[in-house]
Amino acid sequence: MKKYLNLGCGNRYFPDWTNLDFIGDGKEVNSHNLLQGIPYPDDSFEVVYHSHVLEHFSKTDAERFVRECYRVLKPKGVLRMVVPDLEQIAKQYLNALEAVTEKPTEYNKANHEWSVIEMYDQTVRNSSGGEMGKYWQQSHIINEDTVAKRMGQEFIQFRESCIKPTVNKLNKLKINKYRYFSWQAIKEKLLLKLSGEPKLFEYIKLAKFRTGGEIHQWMYDQYSLSQLLKNTGFIEIESKTAYTSFIENWEKYSWLDIEHGKTRKPDSLFIESIK
Repeated sequence: MKKYLNLGCGNRYFPDWTNLDFIGDGKEVNSHNLLQGIPYPDDSFEVVYHSHVLEHFSKTDAERFVRECYRVLKPKGVLRMVVPDLEQIAKQYLNALEAVTEKPTEYNKANHEWSVIEMYDQTVRNSSGGEMGKYWQQSHIINEDTVAKRMGQEFIQFRESCIKPTVNKLNKLKINKYRYFSWQAIKEKLLLKLSGEPKLFEYIKLAKFRTGGEIHQWMYDQYSLSQLLKNTGFIEIESKTAYTSFIENWEKYSWLDIEHGKTRKPDSLFIESIK
């Protein structure tokens, strides 16, 4: 068994790690429902890593998940967790509120609107992308620098590939084709037909989305995440950056958190702990 474990890895993984996600490709990434525990024996791994996974679990499920991370780690093993930083988001909101109150320029108004979206949207949205998606898709974003600073390469690449004048028209065509003719749309039509009731269908569709993994179910700051780790039994709990780690030869693996020489998700809190 490979000694490093990457949970909820998406498309960011190393072949020499053990990689798990809810839906894997069957080759480098194994499929497993992480809410049902981690399917490996006690004391199996030297490192467990997961990024922007924990916030998608309920508070209770997150506590179980962290206990599972502890269980599969070897003694002295490292757990590296990356989550959206609630403290950062809250401070950004308060700063934006103060600025727009003192000087209600269009730029400050936009920053305030964005700060509320970043704080709140992914917990309440009822369709994929939510208000954040709408904001990103505007033809002109007056505070694009602020959003880019907060969201990093994910936002920058989205704007460059889908919105700006240099857009590849073929990519646009593919996006539209996917949007209107996807298998998801076909399934929804079948569900509507089977339900026989539009209102019932909307309820089913909403429940399916809300339980599908996109929304944030809990948020963490340095204090609350450290307490969770401490209560689980971890020691030497420290905040890190995308560039720093207890993990030996982290520079070899830091691509997980760094892209184009910058922190991939600048809104993140990085915390490591030792079993």
